[in-house]
Amino acid sequence: MLVQLLPFVAKSKGAAVDKLAVTDLSATMVRAFLAHLEKERQCSIATRNQRLGSIHALARFIGAHSPQHVEWCAQIRMVPIKKGVATSVNYLEKAEIEALLAAPDRSTSQGTRDHALLLFLYNSGARVSEATSLRIGDIDWHGSSVRIVGKGSKERRCPLWAATIEELRCLVGHRTKDVHVFLNRRGEPITRYGVHTMIERYVAKVRATTPQLRDKRISPHVIRHSTATQLLQAGVDINTIRAWLGHASLDTTSIYAETDLTIKRRALAALDRGRTRKTVGGWAQMPNVMEFLRSL
Repeated sequence: MLVQLLPFVAKSKGAAVDKLAVTDLSATMVRAFLAHLEKERQCSIATRNQRLGSIHALARFIGAHSPQHVEWCAQIRMVPIKKGVATSVNYLEKAEIEALLAAPDRSTSQGTRDHALLLFLYNSGARVSEATSLRIGDIDWHGSSVRIVGKGSKERRCPLWAATIEELRCLVGHRTKDVHVFLNRRGEPITRYGVHTMIERYVAKVRATTPQLRDKRISPHVIRHSTATQLLQAGVDINTIRAWLGHASLDTTSIYAETDLTIKRRALAALDRGRTRKTVGGWAQMPNVMEFLRSL
């Protein structure tokens, strides 16, 4: 954030970065910087709010350690978060996921690794950082499950399909338990950038035969969304999905219930059936019940 903010303030003030004072970053300057992010850098409202959150944190730190800047801190923190239209979650249908899984050439070592990685991401719903840090010792081969270390060093266990276990077993071979599962061509742990690049490559390949993917922006996190949505479609309760994905709050997981049209259509169909259900008879047509009630 400071890499973008400080040059902007310096240019606006006509001064060198190392000559700026704390008060040069006024509330007006912060608003101008946020407008610059949205209009010139084409940042989304979410990105704009993230930058503002960092500025608020910086102001709190300075105010806590420099009493003469308490008023300045209050002014900066009064710059509000901007509300935006919530976008729907992007995910892949089952046929689209299967097309993506079929894209790697499994006759090569790289294609074998890529297919195993894609299958693991889809099976576990893991974040890309969780997949890149996965070690062989984290896999329970007999229990068909995997130990995933997520945000805040929180651990969770996810079951793995037999096909996933088999692919991972072939991939790791006889490597030791402390070695990372997914390696690049140099034998080093694959990076997040490497995973993004790999998925982009296969998406470009699949788009030629799967037209519905042409308008979708696909990333590793979209595969995670796809896992959650298809679990929900299969009837898995939302609290189990929360634990599966490693969400701290159920509110985060509930977005999948709001996004999936299949669930909504099912609810609508149930509502229509309820409206067309005919009521058979009534209390007046049940003399035994009415007689009992009069006797009370």
